[in-house]
Amino acid sequence: MSSLVQGFTKSLAMTVLSEIGDKTFFAAAILAMRHPRRLVLSGCLAALIVMTILSAVVGWAAPNLISRKWTHHITTLLFFGFGLWSLWDAFTDGGEAEELAEVEKKLDADFKANAGTTKEGSKADDESKKKKRPFLSQFFSPILLKAFSITFFGEWGDKSQLATIGLAADENPFGVVLGGVVGQALCTTAAVLGGKSLASQISEKIVALSGGVLFIVFGLQSFLSSVE
Repeated sequence: MSSLVQGFTKSLAMTVLSEIGDKTFFAAAILAMRHPRRLVLSGCLAALIVMTILSAVVGWAAPNLISRKWTHHITTLLFFGFGLWSLWDAFTDGGEAEELAEVEKKLDADFKANAGTTKEGSKADDESKKKKRPFLSQFFSPILLKAFSITFFGEWGDKSQLATIGLAADENPFGVVLGGVVGQALCTTAAVLGGKSLASQISEKIVALSGGVLFIVFGLQSFLSSVE
């Protein structure tokens, strides 16, 4: 039980500090301003939950592929590495305004491209296009699928995904999944409800500093447990 709680609390703290001010956080906030919030929230949350579960499964399987001793050492190095990476970002990045503008620019370009294509053609053409839509978009809203794909591929290979893998290799994977899902739900709901106004007020430097310190604390804890 204590292992489950420890995995949950570590995963929750890591997820919140990694996701607030992240590109996918800004993307969710901007998408929610242009599309129905429930669809954006559903798409983003579904992507993050799938990503969290996949990462935890990989982390859980890692000790079965290589020795637990080595996975523990790799996890310790990951925590230290991500801690230093976050601290470096805090002191060298241009700030949240720059990242928010970058995400908004990409989404604007995508939105204008889609708007241009939808104006072309007659009603008959629209019907034929509807029939030719990808399989998934016939059953799910295109907005939901868009939010899912932007979030899923935005998180793939991200620091938070790799950290979840490392955490699941060292802690109770069920606790890691539960903490990650709760953390993702809190951050994504805040982004969708708060919109751009909330996203622009977040100090990414403070978040990065807090995240860096947290990762280093996790690294120290992991290192100390290995020498006991």
